[in-house]
Amino acid sequence: MSKLKVGVIGTGHLGKIHTKLFNEVETAELVGVYDIDESKADAVAKEFNTKAFINTDELLSQIDGVSIVATTSAHYELVKKAFEKNVNVLVEKPITATIQEAEEIVKIADEKELILQVGHIERFNPALLSLDQYKLDPKFIQTDRLAQFNPRGTDVAVVLDLMIHDIDIILSLVKSDVKEIKASGVPVVSGNIDIANARLEFENGAVANVTASRISQKKMRKMRMFQQSGYIALDFITGVAEVYRLIDQKEMDENHFISFGEMGVGEKKKFVVYDQPEIKQVNALKYELELFINSIKNKTKPVVSGEDGLKALKVADEIIKKIEESQIS
Repeated sequence: MSKLKVGVIGTGHLGKIHTKLFNEVETAELVGVYDIDESKADAVAKEFNTKAFINTDELLSQIDGVSIVATTSAHYELVKKAFEKNVNVLVEKPITATIQEAEEIVKIADEKELILQVGHIERFNPALLSLDQYKLDPKFIQTDRLAQFNPRGTDVAVVLDLMIHDIDIILSLVKSDVKEIKASGVPVVSGNIDIANARLEFENGAVANVTASRISQKKMRKMRMFQQSGYIALDFITGVAEVYRLIDQKEMDENHFISFGEMGVGEKKKFVVYDQPEIKQVNALKYELELFINSIKNKTKPVVSGEDGLKALKVADEIIKKIEESQIS
């Protein structure tokens, strides 16, 4: 099996994990790492038996794909530099600091036929992956993503730090354009918005109520989805999904479900049944890296494309604008 040569730019907390897992991906050959802080790069390179490069040009000239795990403000320039060297890119979320920057790198990737994947890791969470057997068409979504305070990440609003995970998932599930956004939020312990709530209304009538906080006592990462004849609850921390559905007599008889209740009479009778799909035994980040390599090798569109990252950023940006407008008024 031929291996694809890869590297990592940015060796902070998450970049170190990218480095570790690339070493474990059978289809990848880790060539080296780079960080603006040479001591960080040296330490990570030593720990994972790879090379620390002193500049990005030297690293990019020797690889086919790169994980960019630097600060958001640096994404645009680093992605552009990688594309200049014809290197495929996995860039951590959010895709860039501004919509204009994101639009430009998406355009370059398309023109040069290079892979641009965005690191929205929750798309590969076991809870979400376990729902692949169900038809999902949610009409109301409630999400709560709460975290204890950590200075890391406070250089951006909680909307870009945490909420954007759920925005991306919601946009992937609701196959419709956003019609209207209402939002509120406040800074509490940092100079940026630390807690936020947004209501997204879609053209097809679907609604999502999204809350994110980085000043909570306990961690919570939950999503609840309601659709015709179904209710689905996901816990992104435990990887568990729970599904409540209405089914007819025929499906009831064929699958031997235990009914939790009945609705209607006669031929129109429906049964309330409960499923807990098997938890997918997967390391979400490693799986994300493996799919990145596969996209490069097979020249296929990534699960989370540059266009997906741009859509999520546009919604996040609009939420932040709505919050800022409410604070002024």
